[in-house]
Amino acid sequence: MRAVGLPALLLFLAACSATPDRPAATKTETATTGPELAPVADDIVARPDEKTVQLTFAAVGDMMLGTDYPQDHLPDDDGAGFLAAIAPILASVDLTFGNLEGVLVDGGTPAKKCSNPNACYLFRSPTRYAQHFVNAGFDALSLANNHARDFGEDGRSSTMLALSNAGIAHSGRAGDFASLQSRGLTIAFVAFSVTRNSNLLHDYALAAQTVTAQAMQHDIVVVSFHGGAEGRNTTRIPFAEEEYFGEPRGDVVRFARSMVDAGADFVFGHGPHVVRGMERYKDRLIAYSLGNFATYYGISVSDIKGIAPILMVTVDQQGRFVKGHVYSTVQIRPGGPQLDPEQRVLTLVRELSHADFGKPGLRFHADGEISATP
Repeated sequence: MRAVGLPALLLFLAACSATPDRPAATKTETATTGPELAPVADDIVARPDEKTVQLTFAAVGDMMLGTDYPQDHLPDDDGAGFLAAIAPILASVDLTFGNLEGVLVDGGTPAKKCSNPNACYLFRSPTRYAQHFVNAGFDALSLANNHARDFGEDGRSSTMLALSNAGIAHSGRAGDFASLQSRGLTIAFVAFSVTRNSNLLHDYALAAQTVTAQAMQHDIVVVSFHGGAEGRNTTRIPFAEEEYFGEPRGDVVRFARSMVDAGADFVFGHGPHVVRGMERYKDRLIAYSLGNFATYYGISVSDIKGIAPILMVTVDQQGRFVKGHVYSTVQIRPGGPQLDPEQRVLTLVRELSHADFGKPGLRFHADGEISATP
């Protein structure tokens, strides 16, 4: 596989021993790893030509295609066309990632108790909706967020099973990591949040050890995180610990940069329900929030809450940023995301990246392309 930085390596070796290599998967055959899976031989994956191989990922933010709890708010076509307008873009790359808000479960009783109805919502979609994500081109989804346990761990288990049966990998529950394969490279997908029984964002040392372990076993590591405060006034990054209704939501810059230090190659966030800026850190791209991408009734898409990017990122075989592209999308109810001819999210991300980081190491071009700057 590949080497990681000495500080991260020493931290990992001091804390735990490396876990066995995991089975890899292709674009059409993904696998979510767990301790019950047997190790595989190192020579199963053919080594690529390191001079030429590049990978292109697509990443999006929050998705919730409709809920049938407490009332039926599912789309009229049962969600079949909700992602249709942007599916060709999502399916055009090597691997596609996103964040699934809520659960995929048929029936069941909520486990979450809402002490503050103004800050508490429950989302439940039928298990058959897993096929909608397949049809749109998704390879792996994050189940690390504040709605992944709306119906308890049984609900998250149902979601994991529905996705696995559909051929989509997942990460989110503590110790749940995805291993995929593309172009002869192995890719780990690790999702973090501040949610109980999840890979914890705000346990920074443990998160770094986790990513270092995955970097020792994989060529490329992709990290997803659900963190930061929520609301239309949270586009700016405070560079500090954040809270939402008293719940700790982490210091997202500390987290994201420490993940790169530990061996991550691409880091993207979600959770604030609005977009945030991006930066290039140690030749790796960090996107701090990709906003609401595909959310049906139950999650507001008014004003800037309704615009979001499809972020494409190309990396080399070492995980270094090569180029990117922002496809601006907008949600207009009752429809799903569609391309935004005004490119509002591109303009907003460009402004936020420079406002928060001064020189983010990125140039945002008028056509949506992203290139590296000194």
